[in-house]
Amino acid sequence: MQSNRQIILESTPRGIPTPENFSLRNAPMPEAGDDEVLCRTRYLSLDPYMRSQIAGRHPSGVVVPGDVMKGETVSEVVRSNVASFSPGQIVRCMGGWQAYSVHIGGDLNVVADHIDPPSYALSVLGMTGLTAHAGMIWQAGVRAGECVVIPAVTGGVGSVAAQLCAARGARVIGIAGSGEKCRYAVDSLGTAGCIDRHSEDIEARFGELCPDGIDVYFDLVGGPTLRAACRHLAHYGRVVLCGLMAEYNRADRSPGPDPGLLIAKRAVVSGLVVYVYEHRRDEYIWECLPLLAQGKLHQREDLTVGLENAPAAFHRLMSGQNFGKVIVKV
Repeated sequence: MQSNRQIILESTPRGIPTPENFSLRNAPMPEAGDDEVLCRTRYLSLDPYMRSQIAGRHPSGVVVPGDVMKGETVSEVVRSNVASFSPGQIVRCMGGWQAYSVHIGGDLNVVADHIDPPSYALSVLGMTGLTAHAGMIWQAGVRAGECVVIPAVTGGVGSVAAQLCAARGARVIGIAGSGEKCRYAVDSLGTAGCIDRHSEDIEARFGELCPDGIDVYFDLVGGPTLRAACRHLAHYGRVVLCGLMAEYNRADRSPGPDPGLLIAKRAVVSGLVVYVYEHRRDEYIWECLPLLAQGKLHQREDLTVGLENAPAAFHRLMSGQNFGKVIVKV
């Protein structure tokens, strides 16, 4: 009898999650009831916000020991009791860390043929890309000639943000975790420079690479890097707060930047929650398809094969070892 493989949270991690915090469970195969659709997971997106779900601090939900890990997937319809969906269709849904999932029709979104490969619905043409575009284009309004600083620049969101800003004529400075990643940022993402956070003094390099100050800082990490960037803001600089990668694995929160400094800089600080822009997802996709076709936008995917390997891939993501958007091919 066929079963449904699931990854559950075995124990709450202290610090960076390890594979030992998760376990593989064989559950009964779910069945589609009236007005429901049974889907088989093809690709699973792994994202830093999942660590915040485990800590009980994320608006999208909480995961406690014994729960199946939550997550967005690209899935294939296996059986449908909804007239608008047919077996074989590829859909995007919150399938979670499991091989099969059941949904009502309203929770499924068809992955269009022009999204190719289908995993792009989870990366450059999915929530990752939408986050980058919403933060830099719609919220910060990045303009040509501005100095834009993006930490975690070779990650899923950061890499798309860098390319979108460069395509608009901005001067992009990235921050990454190795010399190899910094070379990739300059050679492939269009950044004018990149700071190796492990071997260089970030604040000193801000002074060298951004002599007139930082016009836009896309905060994906929080912590000391955010405070350093705020000290180097240009007058009327904009800060978009989006992620807390430097703090997700901590039980407490580090202090934020000095409000007096932000006042003196006449800075605009705004928070970004990508779900607010979900209704504009198609607008974003159609805006970016030409950039993909022209080679001005691309996504490096850090692909792991096998659901059983998702915990190890998540550990690499949360310890900064990933290179690109982390996807599991189930």
